[in-house]
Amino acid sequence: MTMHPCNTSERLDRQIRFIIEIDKLKTIRRQTLIMDGSRRENDAEHSWHTALMAVLLSEYAADTSLDLFRVLQMLLIHDLVEIDAGDTFCYDDVAVLDKYDREKKAADRIFNMLPDDQADYFRRLWDEFEERETPESRFASAMDRLQPVLHNYNTNGETWRKNGVKSGQVVSRNLTMKQTAPKLWDFFSDLIDKATRKGLLKK
Repeated sequence: MTMHPCNTSERLDRQIRFIIEIDKLKTIRRQTLIMDGSRRENDAEHSWHTALMAVLLSEYAADTSLDLFRVLQMLLIHDLVEIDAGDTFCYDDVAVLDKYDREKKAADRIFNMLPDDQADYFRRLWDEFEERETPESRFASAMDRLQPVLHNYNTNGETWRKNGVKSGQVVSRNLTMKQTAPKLWDFFSDLIDKATRKGLLKK
């Protein structure tokens, strides 16, 4: 049983319980290999990596008024729902059918562990990320989707080849980047061309 400090307020108690709960993110394995190819990445590593990417690459955002702090918040919390819902391989046409419903149910449980104001704030952040209607959510999504592309390219296309992924599928999934960060889109497009020529992706 997990022990909590004595005499804490209800608010702090709920925050600590949430912090303990989200440690489970470290146990959720993704399809993507880490770049040395030795094992699969976990969700916590993915969240950290995409957040740091956003810091480094925000200078390429088309919107110069981008709220980077909001982007970072989205990237740090967007996969917490996978504690309940698990990782869904984005190119699995069957698994993605109920992905949103599974993750929405998870969002209801996990974020509601927090005090009401923080629960509401985190849930609105998660919804914003999913809807991709704001500059911040689109840039966060671009980072979230570019990261596994870099991993796949640098692990000889292991996950792509294993699942027969086609170049058009990867391009379609990353289209948000075209308007959100045009220079990154050019880099991404060149990378996909190289990956296809090397046989890491099917045509």
